[in-house]
Amino acid sequence: MFDPLLHQPVRSKLLSLLITNDELPFKALKEALSVTDGNLSSHLSKLEKEEYVLIEKIFEGKRPKTIVHITSKGKQAFSSYIEDLKRFIEEN
Repeated sequence: MFDPLLHQPVRSKLLSLLITNDELPFKALKEALSVTDGNLSSHLSKLEKEEYVLIEKIFEGKRPKTIVHITSKGKQAFSSYIEDLKRFIEEN
């Protein structure tokens, strides 16, 4: 029924942010989701393992920056998840 990876509030919110932006810096995601660095890293690792997101480490000048991209697989998974939610609501 529901994708267990996405049927978790932080991860579903995270992908909804990425769906509308394609990519966001780690810091922006952390602030938007009101989570700690460690909590966000844990969720991102799970999404990256399933290839729903791609994590890119870059430098801006001498400062490291982490950019999170949603993949086409992530977009498809999120769309399917939303459709499953809609069906569930309509049936109940």
